[in-house]
Parts: sequence; C-alpha cells; structure tokens
Amino acid sequence: MKPFDVYPLYDIKPVRAEGSYLYDEKGQKYTDLYGGHAVISVGHSHPHYVRRITEQLNNIAFYSNSVLNDLQTELAHKLGKLSNYEDYSLFLCNSGAEANENAIKLASFHNKRKKIIAFQRSFHGRTEAAVTITDNPAIISPANQRENVVFLPLNDLEAFEKEIRKGDICAVVVEGIQGWSGIYEPTAEFLQSAQKLCSEYGTVLILDEIQSGYGRTGKFFAHQFANIRPDIITVAKGMANGFPIGGVLISPVFEAVKGSLGTTFGGNHLACAAALAVLEIIEKENLLKEVERKGRDLIAKLRNLEGVKEVRGRGLMLGIELPFSSKTIRENLLFEDHIFVGSAHQANTIRLLPALNVPQEALDDFVEKLNRCLHK
Repeated sequence: MKPFDVYPLYDIKPVRAEGSYLYDEKGQKYTDLYGGHAVISVGHSHPHYVRRITEQLNNIAFYSNSVLNDLQTELAHKLGKLSNYEDYSLFLCNSGAEANENAIKLASFHNKRKKIIAFQRSFHGRTEAAVTITDNPAIISPANQRENVVFLPLNDLEAFEKEIRKGDICAVVVEGIQGWSGIYEPTAEFLQSAQKLCSEYGTVLILDEIQSGYGRTGKFFAHQFANIRPDIITVAKGMANGFPIGGVLISPVFEAVKGSLGTTFGGNHLACAAALAVLEIIEKENLLKEVERKGRDLIAKLRNLEGVKEVRGRGLMLGIELPFSSKTIRENLLFEDHIFVGSAHQANTIRLLPALNVPQEALDDFVEKLNRCLHK
C-alpha cells in the first residue's frame, strides 16, 4: 500500500522544527511564514506546549465523551475569557470542516430550515455539508451537490437583503476573512447589516473563524473589528498548534439536546491539553498586541515595495497581490531563499500566515528577499 496521491508535493522533507523555523534531513533551515495553512499559531515545539502535552500523555491521552473530562470545562472557560464570549457554550470536534458541519446542523435543528447563504470565493471544508457551501466546483462531487445553497458576492448588501427577505434561509455562513481565495475581508457595514437582518428573519449567523481566528488578525476573532456577536462561531486551525481539534462556540439562545451532536475523538484529554497550552501562551506572551504591532509594520513595508499591486488583510493574515502570477516568486522564495509562504486561489496572491510570535527579524528578512525577487 502507498499514500493516495492527491497532494502536489515539494521535494522537501522537514524533520525538525523550532519557533518559526523548519529543518530538513540535510540540515537546511527554512523560515516558516505559512504555518501549515495557519495552523502553527504559537511556533513549532514551543516549550510550554511540549511540556503540557507530555504531562498529559503521561496521565491519560484519551477516553470517550461518556465520562467527565475537566479539561473540556477548563478549555471552554479559558477560551470564553480570552475571546470575550464567556456566555457561549463550546462543542469540541476534530477539524474545521467538522466544526462547520455541526454549526449547520445546529442551525437547522434550531429553526427547522435548510436553505443556506454562502459567498463567492468561500472555503469552508471538504466534507458533506461544508463542501456544499465552498465555492469551488472542482472539489464538489456529484453526490455532494445540493440545491439548498445560494452563493452571493461578498459585501453586496443589496443582493443579500433581497435573498434573506424571502424568509426561508436557515443560516448565513461567512468567513471572518476569506483565506483560501486570497485574503478578502467582509466590511464592517456588511457584517453589521447581515447580523441585523439575520435577527429580523430568524436566520442563524455563522462566522467561520477557522483561519482568521485565534488572534491572527490582532483581535481574537476577525469579526470583532465589526463589533458584532454572531450566533455561532467555528474554530480549528490555530486552536492547538497542529494537534487535530475543532470547536463550535454557541450562543445561549440554542438549547442543548442530548445526542443531537456527537463525536468519538473530539475534546479528548490530549487535544484539550494542546488547546489549553495555546491559549496560555497567547495570554502570557500578550500575543494579540504583538500581532497588531507586527502586522501594522509589515503591511506598511510591503505596500512600499515597488512591484506589489495590493496588500490585503489584517495582523498576520495577509495577502500580497502582484501584477502577475505569484508562482515563480513563491518558488524562488522557497528554493533559493528557503522561506515558506502560501498560494491562494487568486493566482497572483502570496499568502502570509506565520506564527503569532514570529520573530521581527524573520519578517524583515522576508521583505528584503521579496523585494530582491521582484527585481531580479
């Protein structure tokens, strides 16, 4: 047997990682400014993270959700405190796609509807319901195709209002910042109006903060820049720094019904320990303030580069759009300068998603190397 060949792979084999750096089997050092799709939130092999997981592994790694697990309670309390959602409840699962699946299911249980508004260029996952609200026909199989999803242009309030006034919408699902597509942000006006209209028509507002959450923008969640409180928030990627976990933050208006949601592995002891370690590091190292400062400085420097068409995003979730395809520049950065950055569906865009505690010198070095690549 061999791995199913669905991933295009670079001929690079990382064997060790520390902070914002990877090392391959030949000892070559790479700067990681992509974090494995925004997953590495507090740096590779952070001492507190390693210690927290090791201690937990020496006690108990897993048992089912049929028994008490104080780590789940501790995690919910800590997450509520740091995100300012202390009155919400937390359902734990294993991934972002699974978080969105449960969010949609919960919304439909709540108002007994099935039609969903999603947005053009969205990405919410590859599983049954999540892929139907993802605007990428290439990954939607015939078995996944559904007639109950309407895709609207992001920030088109007129189109949104026309659709929601039909009164049959179960949920609106929107990313805090669209990541996969190339870093596109819903405006504060759009989110505020969407929340108001959802409330008026009994529609559930779901904020997908899987990539844009957990401090990546300088606030705990990207939607907090718009000063709104959605009904449901989904999280995953940066939640446990690489350990598989996902979560659904649920407004008090939703009633918990025994057996309505469930998971085998979600919220296990080891996953909770990893997630708690991330929150403890974010709090102790005051990373949200650091992200805001570093992001503001980085955006200014990137916008000053000749050859950069546009810089989008907030904090350390940035899209750098060039006047041409970014492929050659990304490959030069990787194979010549040994810097990992990300691609996007918008082919001219470079995505940056480094750890929240990325060293300033790594960002400065990237700006210098990018400038050189643009003028070779």
